[in-house]
Amino acid sequence: QVQLVESGGGLVEPGGSLRLSCDASGSGSAIDAMGWYRQAPGKERELVAVKTNNEITYYLDSVKGRFTISRDNAKNGVYLQMASLKTEDTAVYYCAAGPCSMACQVYDLNVWGQGIQVTVSS
Repeated sequence: QVQLVESGGGLVEPGGSLRLSCDASGSGSAIDAMGWYRQAPGKERELVAVKTNNEITYYLDSVKGRFTISRDNAKNGVYLQMASLKTEDTAVYYCAAGPCSMACQVYDLNVWGQGIQVTVSS
């Protein structure tokens, strides 16, 4: 099965930037759609961003204009460039991937990484 490994998290002060990376390896699962979830302590998980292999993009409203999702040239990785970070962006961020259908208008992010901590604090 495909395995996802995140990197690039850490501690940053408000207004700063971080870039998260997710590398996919193995086989057995499609990665037509790749994206990022996050979960803060005591809060429900939320979908942050998704990019499909036909360039359909989704962003959580609260990160629009600040975060940018991209795929690498080989389409085996996904990245999240985070700018103008706020304390409320603090969470564990999870890479996720899965197949899509209906010209990638429908996707199922059924493979998850282990998660990586992003802390925004001064």
